[in-house]
Parts: sequence; structure tokens; C-alpha cells
Amino acid sequence: MRVIAVDYGDRRTGAAVSDSMRSLAGECFVIDEPDAGRLANRLEKEYNARGADTLVLGNPLNMNGTAGPRAEKTAKLKVMLERRGLRVVLWDERRTTVEADRILTDTRNLGRKRKEKIDAVAASLLLEGFLLAEKNLTKADQGGQDAETGP
Repeated sequence: MRVIAVDYGDRRTGAAVSDSMRSLAGECFVIDEPDAGRLANRLEKEYNARGADTLVLGNPLNMNGTAGPRAEKTAKLKVMLERRGLRVVLWDERRTTVEADRILTDTRNLGRKRKEKIDAVAASLLLEGFLLAEKNLTKADQGGQDAETGP
């Protein structure tokens, strides 16, 4: 099953989809939808169409770890998605947009579509972080052994 990571924004929302083995971030895209209800509908469609079993929703905590107004909006979106039957995991997204901006600058990705690209790259970073943590938890559950190769 796939994982979809979401970097929720006021106007644009970045999304990234894992491969079916949950090991790589694959396709990234942007949903241009400012209305939370319509966005939830679109995310539900993407979730079902792509065979996802988890939606990782970036949790925009303040740098000191507290929840501000943006995190409260994200919590409301989480509830909307869960009411639609989606499994939603909040994931700390601090600094993902800053890192996405750095990546785009380093690769000289400039121009008019940069803001959209930042949202998609930020979602990809969320997804990579989640997949890595999930993989590490699986290894820990197996006593530190890789499931395929053993000790």
C-alpha cells in the first residue's frame, strides 16, 4: 500500500506519493484548492485512486514545539479526512519548506512556478522522513535485523 504525504497550505497544497513498497517518494504534485472541504474531497479521491493506506499530514508546529493557528487548521483538516475513512498521521513539518527552498536554490530551480515546486518538494521531504522512520521502527521490531538479509 502507498503513503501520501501532504504539505497543507492556504492556497496550494503539495502532495507526494510513495511507491507500493513504501520505500521511495515517487510522484509529487500540487493541488490548487483554498477551500478545506473541497481539498479534503480531492485528497480522499487521490488516496483511494492511488491505493494508499496512510496519509501523512504535515503538522506545522512552532519552532518551540507549540501549536499555533496554522496547526489548528491542520488539525481540523485531519478530522475532515478521518471522517472520510482515511488513516491520517500528523508529522512534524518544521523546516521542510525552508529545506525545499534550499534544494530548489541549489539546483537553480528558479522562475514563476517556484512556489508550487516548493510545496511539492516539501511534501516529498515529509514523505521521505515518514518512510525512513517507518523503516527504522520495522527494523527495531525485528531486533535490528533487516527483514530481507538478516543479521
